[in-house]
Amino acid sequence: MSPGELRASISLASIFGLRLLGMFVILPIFALWAQGRPGWDLQLVGIAMGSYGLTQALLQIPFGRLSDRYGRKPMIYLGLALLAAGSLVCAGASSPWAMILGRVIQGAGAVSGVAIAMAADLTRDSQRTKAMAIIGSTIGVAFAVSFVAAPGLEHALGLSGIFAITAALAIGAMAVTRWALPDAPPRRAPEKVAIWQVLRQPELLRLNVGIFALHAVLMAVFIVVPVALVNAGLPARHHWWIYLGAMAAGFVLMVPAVAGRAAQRERRVFLAAIALVGIAIAILVFGLASLAAVAAAMVIFFTGFNVLEAKLPALVSRAAPAAARGTATGVYSSVQFLGTFVGAAAGGTIAQHAGFVPVLAACFAIVAVWLAVAWNMGQRVPAASSAARG
Repeated sequence: MSPGELRASISLASIFGLRLLGMFVILPIFALWAQGRPGWDLQLVGIAMGSYGLTQALLQIPFGRLSDRYGRKPMIYLGLALLAAGSLVCAGASSPWAMILGRVIQGAGAVSGVAIAMAADLTRDSQRTKAMAIIGSTIGVAFAVSFVAAPGLEHALGLSGIFAITAALAIGAMAVTRWALPDAPPRRAPEKVAIWQVLRQPELLRLNVGIFALHAVLMAVFIVVPVALVNAGLPARHHWWIYLGAMAAGFVLMVPAVAGRAAQRERRVFLAAIALVGIAIAILVFGLASLAAVAAAMVIFFTGFNVLEAKLPALVSRAAPAAARGTATGVYSSVQFLGTFVGAAAGGTIAQHAGFVPVLAACFAIVAVWLAVAWNMGQRVPAASSAARG
């Protein structure tokens, strides 16, 4: 990578990391925090967790298209400002509906697709997978740090304090955008590409199904896992070591999977990662009462999750038409956060009315459908990602 590409990749990774650190940190604690509080039940927990994803889903495409027209940085500033404002609303919320309003405003800062498009703008095709690997690894680190830190932060600062930190992190990401992130090279007047041309591309459709499934399952699983750990005898203040161990093991096991570039290996690794997510869910279905089973399932889950989270955006950025890259990544991010909303809201509703095992059964079915859709990725994904992470 050139110095400029490395600087752009690290800057964008920092923006993703600062933004997502604040968003991930509530996942392992929110359901436990809401237990026993007036007005809260698991259904409302799911809606509050997922409402962020709903506005993200609705606004990623407009943000992406506007970034194609007016530039990436202005849209990143706007999105981070909305994230900070929504975090402050959540910090002051005294009722479930006030919390949901804050989460909706947070989600209106829909800049994931814009940031992925900017990474593509600032890197050569031969180096883009490395840039996405840096971003993906930072997202994984943010995920791990937030899960480890969440119980201690909640104990020390409360949920309101965590949301205040989220606002501060969003402001920090704005500073990185201003002073560290290079400007994108001058662009020609954008070629008009109809959104339907992006939506109908088979390879993009396949990848969009994947990101929907991955994030729907992630949110639904974390309606179940924190409560399951408590029920298995592990107090909430000790959950961090389960998450730390699972994420660390997942990263170590991920490394061999992302090392190769051969096309056939690319397909096998991708499908194997999906299968690992399904295996982890199956273990949870039969082992929810066992601390060892839940811990093992988390290691397997995060191994597959880390590989898929790293690979999917790189594949999308290569499959997208150059003149509509912001639109394509906006669609991708919209589908991702629609999955976040559906997984959290449906997971909370099913858990409230039917219990945890049906939630996990639904997750397993989603993964099975995804595996079937991805099975024939065959020729197109390797061609679109000849330098992919593996």
